Amino acid sequence: MKFVKLKNIIWGNGETLPLIAGPCVIESRDIVFKTAENLKSICERLKLPFIFKSSYDKANRTSINSFRGHGIEEGLEILSQVKKEFDIFVLSDVHEISEIESVKDVLDIIQIPAFLCRQTNLIIEAAKTGKVLNIKKGQFLAPDDVLNIAKKAYAVGNENVLITERGTSFGYHNLVVDMRAFDIIHRLGIPIVFDSTHSVQLPGGAGTTSSGQREFIPTLLKAAVAAGCDGIFMETHPDPDNALSDGPNMVPLDKVEDLLKQALRIREATKTTNVG
Repeated sequence: MKFVKLKNIIWGNGETLPLIAGPCVIESRDIVFKTAENLKSICERLKLPFIFKSSYDKANRTSINSFRGHGIEEGLEILSQVKKEFDIFVLSDVHEISEIESVKDVLDIIQIPAFLCRQTNLIIEAAKTGKVLNIKKGQFLAPDDVLNIAKKAYAVGNENVLITERGTSFGYHNLVVDMRAFDIIHRLGIPIVFDSTHSVQLPGGAGTTSSGQREFIPTLLKAAVAAGCDGIFMETHPDPDNALSDGPNMVPLDKVEDLLKQALRIREATKTTNVG
């Protein structure tokens, strides 16, 4: 297993379960700061490594009329402020090579969205920054396909690559999570993060927006932790029902701590089990 390191945070050592969490998109400075402050406090109480996530631009929204964020300049400024204010690591996703130069001095982790996970030039240029890459596994890929993706980053000397499982297309407007993926990707030597919230998304399921089934987040998260994921990805919002992006598959902020406590109990009970 290749360990992925971000200073004192390690994925793949079987000991820690880092949390990547935050609102889907930067709606306002107030929401970002409120969410980051609460998540940091939760993770300190639970002794969980924490990386704050929010997107400065959602370039892959369903509709031209969907809210995308405030753009890269304002978004990065807000992420810089939250990083400094709370002394935390930050992650956001890039959609174009031209963004990489701007983000590399702000982001601690660069995320490649699922729809772009096979974009060779984007991955190579992001990898050249030396930053940790979190590459979302495309909904159209088999688990063993991700080795080819990781090797694009390895080819330019960056082995700090995480793969995030976020479900696989199952017919129209539906995703399923194959828990075998965790073993398969581990056997490729790559740490795997579980996206507990996008995995319950119903892509395009509401016509001009995606829908979701947040009631299934606890079930899938607990199963993924039992299956041996190396980290958790979770989008959360103080008021998901009124969020401007991905509200139906975000965890209410006041429910996060209890959900993580359940996950950690399962982690403790299963982390030494290995019959492979």
